[in-house]
Amino acid sequence: MSRLVDYLDSIKARDPAPRSRWEILLYPGVLALGMHRIAHWLFQADLFFLARFVNHLSRALTAIDIHPGAKIGRNFFIDHGFTVIGETAEIGDDVTIYQCVTLGGTSPDNGVAGKRHPTLADGAIVGSGAQVLGPITVGTRARIGANAVVTRDVPPGATMVGIPARPVVVEAETYSRDFVPYGTPCREMSEASMTRFDQLERELGALRAEMATLRGDDEARDRA
Repeated sequence: MSRLVDYLDSIKARDPAPRSRWEILLYPGVLALGMHRIAHWLFQADLFFLARFVNHLSRALTAIDIHPGAKIGRNFFIDHGFTVIGETAEIGDDVTIYQCVTLGGTSPDNGVAGKRHPTLADGAIVGSGAQVLGPITVGTRARIGANAVVTRDVPPGATMVGIPARPVVVEAETYSRDFVPYGTPCREMSEASMTRFDQLERELGALRAEMATLRGDDEARDRA
């Protein structure tokens, strides 16, 4: 019971919406994780059909698909649903995943099943819509931004955004925070987007000036 209370409190620390622990018990991510614990126990006992049955029942109830073979640590929180976690995925402690995330696999070249899905180290955060693919490692306290596509290892503490995902610089005060909602400091993302927009505007202005110069040269030749 004390572990359950600690788990619910860890979710409350990451999500300001619930007013009580009872409310958190209704979260689809909490139900999905509880049923996965049962499915994983059956899977380890080689009761694969029963494990799959529990898995399918959980998916029907929560819209979260966690393969019974996935290994998940303590205080794992799925905020909302529509998440897929593959068979050989490994998830550490205090990991947070938002909606519509895929921890997907790659097809083995030799046709032999092995480690095909990602490993998320302790404290990792994966933003909504992100796709983390292949037998890669997302380091401790790394943050994956919304809709990022990650296909390579992520260093500990890094913040990754984009397609393909690339690291971005964040302020020290943001980096030192224990938890960043949605895995992405919004101000940093806004500033980065504006910087890129300004750069594109300058490049467009230079191209327009060059085209105007070329047109002027052509008209001068025509008059001559």
